[in-house]
Amino acid sequence: MPEAVRWFVLSVLVIVLDQLSKVYFNGAYQYGEVREVIPGLFNFVLVYNPGAAFSFLADAGGWQKFFFTALAFAVSGWLGWQMLRGGQSRMMNLASALIIGGALGNVIDRLIHGHVIDFIQVYYQHYYWPAFNLADSAICLGAALMVLDSFRQPATRKPA
Repeated sequence: MPEAVRWFVLSVLVIVLDQLSKVYFNGAYQYGEVREVIPGLFNFVLVYNPGAAFSFLADAGGWQKFFFTALAFAVSGWLGWQMLRGGQSRMMNLASALIIGGALGNVIDRLIHGHVIDFIQVYYQHYYWPAFNLADSAICLGAALMVLDSFRQPATRKPA
């Protein structure tokens, strides 16, 4: 159990950093305001996303808020249960902690604001990646670590 507590603390840290960053950008920027950070590569911009990744289902009429909230709770619960059970690699626990923190960080936005606050914009010339936030970054990093961990684990064979 003490091992899992460390990972849950990391999840809480991700949530806190995510929420603090969103409070800052939501208060210091006007909706749609863009401030260039690295010309031709990186901006800060305040936008709201009522959908999921890349504004998926943003125009779905409102039901998506409840769907993505339930999905985040289900995935976070399952990953948390896996960490509590033990037996996972450190990389898988790290991945799970990042995904839980990111998912719950975005759930807080959906429950309080009805949308997710995004503020990081990456682009090259006239090609823009959809805006995202720290929670999204934690989820993506966690997912990448899960994929890497799956390559590290020995394949198990079931007897024929």
